Order: sequence, then C-alpha cells, then structure tokens
Amino acid sequence: MQAALLGTGHYVPDQVVDNAQLCTRMDTSDAWIRQRTGIGARRHVDFINAPMGASEMGTRAARLALEDAGVAARDVDCIIYATLSPDNQFPGDGVLVQRNLEIPAGTPALDVRNQCSGFLYGLSVADAFIATGRYRRVLLVGSECHSTGLNFTDAGRDVAVLFGDGAAAVLLGPASQPGEGVLSIRLHADGRFAEALRLSCPSSSQMPRLTPENLARGEQYPVMNGKVVFRHALLRMPEVVQEVLQDQGLGVADIDLFIPHQANLRICEGVADKLGLPQEKVFNNIERYGNTTAASLPLALDEACKQGRLKPNDLLCMASFGAGFTWAAALLRIGKVGRH
Repeated sequence: MQAALLGTGHYVPDQVVDNAQLCTRMDTSDAWIRQRTGIGARRHVDFINAPMGASEMGTRAARLALEDAGVAARDVDCIIYATLSPDNQFPGDGVLVQRNLEIPAGTPALDVRNQCSGFLYGLSVADAFIATGRYRRVLLVGSECHSTGLNFTDAGRDVAVLFGDGAAAVLLGPASQPGEGVLSIRLHADGRFAEALRLSCPSSSQMPRLTPENLARGEQYPVMNGKVVFRHALLRMPEVVQEVLQDQGLGVADIDLFIPHQANLRICEGVADKLGLPQEKVFNNIERYGNTTAASLPLALDEACKQGRLKPNDLLCMASFGAGFTWAAALLRIGKVGRH
C-alpha cells in the first residue's frame, strides 16, 4: 500500500505584518527585504487580542484537513507533528493536538524535530506506517510560532525578516488506485554544518540551561550564516529532486508541479533554474507568509490544491532544506484529494 493524500488544510493568524511595519522596529526597508528574500509580508500571532501557540494553530489546521478528507477525528490512527517551536520543552505538541481534537486515548503521537525538513521527514514515517499496514489514517501536522522567538532589532534583522507563523496539515491513508500516492522519498543530513543555522539556548549542555550571560549575548535568538545556507540549499535541493525522480525512472520534464520549501524566494528560483523547471510549474507563496519552517510545504500544498494547481494523476515533487543541515524530497502521484 502506498500512502496518499486524503485531505489538506492550513491556518495562519489574522495579523499581517508587512515589511513597512518591520521598518519601524529595525534599520531595513521594503526594497532591501524583497530584493534579498522575496518576502513582502508574514503572519504573526496577535498575543494581545488572540494569543495562541503552535499547538493551537496546528489543531486548527488539522481540523480543516480532517474536514476536507471527510474523516472524523476519532478515526485517526496516528499523529505525526513537526515543529521547532513547541508550546513546551516537553511534552511534545502532538499530544496537545490529540487532546484538542479529542482523538481517542491510546492513539500514538510522534513529534519530529527536523525544522525545515520536518514535514518531509514526517511524511516518510507516515508512508512507512501506511505501507506496512501499521496504521491506515495518519494525521501529519507542521506548525510554527516563530514571532515570539525572534530578535526584532538591528542585531537580529537578517533572521527576523524571514520567518512567519502558521500551520498546515494533511491526512494520509492508503491509495485507492495503483500508482497513486507517495512514490519516493529521500532524506539526508550533514551535521558538519550544525552551527550555520541554530538556536543554542536554553541548552542541556550547561547548568542552568539559560543564564543572564546567555540573555545578554542574545543566545536565546536564532542565528544563521546566510551565505553558507544559501550555497548548500542551491546544491542539495536539486540533487535530492533528481534522486527521487531517478528512483521512478522519471525526469524533470515529468513533474507537473514543484513545491520547494519556502525559505527564500531567491533559493526557490535558483533551484528551479538548476533543474530547468519553468516558473509556471513552480508554486511559491513566500511573498505572503515568509518562512513557516515545518508548515511551509503543507501550507503551499494546501493552497495549490485549493487553487486547482493539482489535479488527479499530476506528478508532484516537494523538496526542503534547513538546519542540521537536513534536506529531503518527495515524489507523489496525485489522486482525489478532499473536495478539490
């Protein structure tokens, strides 16, 4: 049995934060941000009027995916939840989504911490569960609340302009037709570059895990070597796309729609160019949402489905690259997804 998409859904906060608003908090400009990232706006949780964390956004996205699939929460056999911004250090957000949706006690919940590659790493687990018959209905969620953990000063500008809040989910189950669903997934990692994109504190490698000195140095905020990340993303994402195509004896021309991780529009364009994919076969929404990390791919996937960019028998390719470094790609043959 191959795992197929049964339903999709996403949730983003109502509060839109455009580049002009960021310019009031740090030394930047709309032109500077757009030129380097392609981002015009992102969503942030409104903690004054509508406070919520990643688990609540993930719950809302999951509810929409279940509704789209026409499947009741009680019929979910397994939850896989990807995030780098959980509500708590522990327990993981997966059990919070289970509780919020009243999914029956005893249903397993697995949390994935692979940052920008979290959704595809989670998809590989869901596919294996379904292929072996372990579970039939797997709810896969990616959710991020970045805005509470960013440094909105000049010191944190290069990272803060990139990220937005949001969540998206898919429900997966056995494909109804041979040849539909997940055809190939490849996962990779290279820990030699772990320091190029990281959040170092709080840390279990020191006691106490967070000190006044850490705070004074700003180590509670993420840091990134943008040039290193950019260079490796442009190398690794085309490579892994070619791997999943070769697994199926297919070529780039066979792809009907390519969804790259929405980290930076320049990376998305560069990857498509290296693959020789025309822009009409590439789906990007980073201009409106920024980088939503684990939610990035399923959010774009849901919008592509809702906009009619994917139809039955289309070949979909998704690829990601992020902290770790980790990178991945998946190839899917689309069947009937939800009500689309």
